[in-house]
Amino acid sequence: MEESASNGEERRDESRSEQADRRWNELLQEVRVVQTGAQILFGFLLSVAFTARFAALTTFERGLYIAAVCFGAAATGTLVGVVLLHFAVSGLRRKPSLVRLARRLVLLGVALLAVTVACVLLLLLLVVTGGSVAWITVSVVLAWFAVCWVVLPVSLRLRVDRERTRPGDADA
Repeated sequence: MEESASNGEERRDESRSEQADRRWNELLQEVRVVQTGAQILFGFLLSVAFTARFAALTTFERGLYIAAVCFGAAATGTLVGVVLLHFAVSGLRRKPSLVRLARRLVLLGVALLAVTVACVLLLLLLVVTGGSVAWITVSVVLAWFAVCWVVLPVSLRLRVDRERTRPGDADA
């Protein structure tokens, strides 16, 4: 059975079930990369409280550290949750809905990871450089994340959608 390309994907000769299997496997590969990075960052964050320099942090810096740890834990938990979702519905023939929900969780996990990175970077730069340099640098990094993680993918998706809906386009 040939699937329509209305979801922005190239037409393939696969059933709905085969498409869900393929999309799940692709998503799982993406999650493995992001999840590993989140777990490593979270592990390093946990060790910071046990360093000698931690006692010298200001109240704001300690709060920033706590926020980073909490956001890091939330990112890790959200990304691990994708695997547990699969475990919970495995064999119940719910993979298409699983893929949709897992994609949302990955987006949430990546957003939480971005906030974690911003908190960690701000904390590090406040300790190393002080006020305005830290805030400006973090703002630039977050803008870069927005470009790479939101603007580029959305603009590519919109361009592909426009190409598919042009009058006279055989794939429309």
